[in-house]
Amino acid sequence: MKPQRMHLMLCTGTGCVSNKAFRIRQVLEETLAKHQLQDEIAVVPTGCNGFCAQGPVMVVQPDGIFYQMLTERDIPELVEEHFLKGRPLRRLMFTPSGEQEPVPRMSDIGFFGKQRLVALKNRGLIDPERIDDYIARDGYAALAKVLMEMTPEEVVEEVKQSGLRGRGGAGFPAGRKWESRRKARGEPKYIVCNADEGDPGAFMDRSIIESDPHAVLEGMIIGAYAIGASRGYVYIRNEYPLAVERLGIAIRQARDYGLLGTDILGRGFDFDIEIRRGAGAFVCGETTSLVASIEGQPPEPRQRPPRTTLWGKPVNINNVETWANVPAIILRGAAWFASIGTEKSKGTKVFSLVGKVRNTGLVEVPMGISIREIVFDIGGGMAGGKRFKAIQTGGPSGGCIPASLQDLPIDYEQLTAAGSMMGSGGLIVMDESDCMVDVARYFLEFLTEESCGKCTACREGVQVMYQMLAKICAGQGTGGDIDLLEELSHAVIDASLCGLGKSAPNPVLSTLRYFRDEYEAHIRDRCCPACVCKPLFQYRIDENRCNGCGACKKNCPYEAIEGTLKSVHGILQEKCTKCGACYDVCPKDAVTKIPNRMKTSEPRMAEELVPAP
Repeated sequence: MKPQRMHLMLCTGTGCVSNKAFRIRQVLEETLAKHQLQDEIAVVPTGCNGFCAQGPVMVVQPDGIFYQMLTERDIPELVEEHFLKGRPLRRLMFTPSGEQEPVPRMSDIGFFGKQRLVALKNRGLIDPERIDDYIARDGYAALAKVLMEMTPEEVVEEVKQSGLRGRGGAGFPAGRKWESRRKARGEPKYIVCNADEGDPGAFMDRSIIESDPHAVLEGMIIGAYAIGASRGYVYIRNEYPLAVERLGIAIRQARDYGLLGTDILGRGFDFDIEIRRGAGAFVCGETTSLVASIEGQPPEPRQRPPRTTLWGKPVNINNVETWANVPAIILRGAAWFASIGTEKSKGTKVFSLVGKVRNTGLVEVPMGISIREIVFDIGGGMAGGKRFKAIQTGGPSGGCIPASLQDLPIDYEQLTAAGSMMGSGGLIVMDESDCMVDVARYFLEFLTEESCGKCTACREGVQVMYQMLAKICAGQGTGGDIDLLEELSHAVIDASLCGLGKSAPNPVLSTLRYFRDEYEAHIRDRCCPACVCKPLFQYRIDENRCNGCGACKKNCPYEAIEGTLKSVHGILQEKCTKCGACYDVCPKDAVTKIPNRMKTSEPRMAEELVPAP
């Protein structure tokens, strides 16, 4: 068979699939067949490419031409121009904000420039449903090395020397955990992969499984050999059907190839893996709750004995990203991995970058990279030309770091010192239009709903904190609320049973630490400087901008706008519900938001706001 001259690496991660990537694949294959190109050009469905903001995306190899925002209608022209006439289609290429010329090659796009791939080394390069694609890129070579050349103790020592820390949030050294489980008494021993990723805006673990499921399986098999486990479980929420499907395919393929089951690679080592689906409870990300769910018990945290157990037997639990790092560490050596990152935080970290940046998506960067580099160099700066205000790290239990700390290196210690945490890796970028009191209220609402309710501190304390924040956002805050919020936060931290309750106050404490003036404005002045909290701002029409087109009046569902055609319009405040319809449709930006206490259309800015570099 003649070798194919091109491979069309089409992203079929969840983000692109939601934009009809599967249908685009079908149209691509049909169009190539129509022109008798099916034997020359292969369409390869890959996992997440990472540049989710531009999906569906496709990279034409070997030239690395990057196409974005594809639709079914684009395919006939693309095939004819690029694959028949040899003229890459410029209109489908990525054009950076503020520039006129597109960037043809993926390697030249700024989003990818500062990334370093370890856990995501195969993203966009293999079909996740083909084990042969994984093997062709050194897949399962690390497992072979372990079984043929290394003792379990040597494997544990290699992981210890690498400095790999758990990527699920706490950052506990993986090698030390493996060592303790190896020494633990009791048979059988278990391996668990925690894929219960439930943070708002987070999709790192899901994307790794969708893109490279065999890397996770290989890491688990190596871990099982190291600690002496015979059974493994991947605990994944049922909300991730594509990840579950691809993981199931990978497990079946690994069994067929003798990489799971009995006598793996003829070395007398027995180990198998099965999938356990979760119902989507956020608390199951906590170790003891996850274990309880696997056992068929209510997903509630337990008072920890010296070590967490599964059915009373030793168990080692790491998250998806941690397991995906293991094969690379074994294959390339602990010293190589330890050379990346900072003194105490080694290697890379996968983040989901979302929010008010131009370039959202999945990124993997060396530990120690600054917030500024992620937001402006990789993320492309702020969308809509607004100013960077804060970044929330660590999921709903993380903290909000102000723009004044944008040169802060991202690692476990630095984030903790700044009042946040690494968490599983969600980064939510906020701009000047975000109200930090409302941000804290949103995350406390989420945590209130996700609390299992077992301990009083979390069940009642977080609920009371949420109610206080809701009251402040409604303009009903009182003078002692800030002090009470701080006191209650520390009480919840001290008395909660598990990590959910102990970290739940972080959004409140971090916003109080850096944005206290916004709390004071809400309480003292009854105004929301960012014009988010509806009772604390008004819509006004700027008479110097209004041209009397009537668009606002026509679209107002409450008849709250007065004025005749070609005359200056006005808003009847007693009728206005602040739905924002007039604000959205005004062609002259004459409709403005004004905090209650302010008389101009410019909202007061927080001190931490800084211009883009």
